[in-house]
Amino acid sequence: MKVEMFDFHLPEELIAQTPLEDRTSSRLMVLDKEDGALQHETFKNLPEYLNPGDCLVLNDTRVLPARLFGAKEGTGAKIEVLLLKQQEGDVWETLIKPAKRVKEGTRIEFGDGLLSAVCTGTEEQGGRLLKFNYEGIFYEVLEQLGEMPLPPYIKEQLDDRERYQTVYAKERGSAAAPTAGLHFTEELLDEIREKGVHIAFITLHVGLGTFRPVSVEDIHEHSMHAEYYQVTEGTARLLNEVRENGGRIITVGTTSTRTLETIADANEGRLEAGSGWTSIFIYPGYEFKAIDGMITNFHLPKSTLIMLISALAGRENVLNAYNEAVKERYRFFSFGDAMLII
Repeated sequence: MKVEMFDFHLPEELIAQTPLEDRTSSRLMVLDKEDGALQHETFKNLPEYLNPGDCLVLNDTRVLPARLFGAKEGTGAKIEVLLLKQQEGDVWETLIKPAKRVKEGTRIEFGDGLLSAVCTGTEEQGGRLLKFNYEGIFYEVLEQLGEMPLPPYIKEQLDDRERYQTVYAKERGSAAAPTAGLHFTEELLDEIREKGVHIAFITLHVGLGTFRPVSVEDIHEHSMHAEYYQVTEGTARLLNEVRENGGRIITVGTTSTRTLETIADANEGRLEAGSGWTSIFIYPGYEFKAIDGMITNFHLPKSTLIMLISALAGRENVLNAYNEAVKERYRFFSFGDAMLII
């Protein structure tokens, strides 16, 4: 299966640069995964498409202000650091720009010495292991010095960093937001609960590999990055009860989808509590075991994300929906509009 099969024309002006003032005022395209039929809606009307006994599954990860700007000790050369994943103690996997300036043993200072780091190892594609030194609590220092790691296609300044967090973000650890959840407000979640729809939370810490382009021609040769997930006993119990009672499991975002499918794959279709690392790659031909529908944003051409939703709704249905979204001037990517696949 070729990557080119998941390409489409996207005018650059449709890439949303800033979030809407009202989260729920985003547009919502509803796609019937069986026949490809489309409806144009507003996100605040989402409850109309949910039934009592259904369950929405949301990812409660919280984005770290993971972009740091520092200077190389000795030369003062400017260094940009992006935190990706915490290893043991204060050692982090990072992406460095420009990577050629940072070799093993290089020291970097941030915020007039409030935070410093030494490179302890090098990896491919600008990857570096950094061991950080600081006084106090690392995350508090990071909140003071770090900036939100907005995707490279967003050129505008984000005035309120909370707009790149979901309203239910709790568990710190992501390098990017689970953007399908950015459309929800507490009021909308309350309205959904009042209708008799269950709300369940899982955690998957989003890595930047989610946005990394597929660099091979044949998608079967693509290797997915690993991301950490966690599902509690209460969530697993609720989800199994929903399924046993005939309700639908509708995931909010590809991250929630990948988490539940990883667990179902490992447990013969049953959802169990647990934590671990997932590198599941879902593309057409995959048989879903955990979910019945999903809410998602509009994704990059030829990305693993558009391949995932094509597995759920059919490649032709999805590409037809995307062409319609372009024609109707929907907003794309992180701060863009949403799609409900049911």
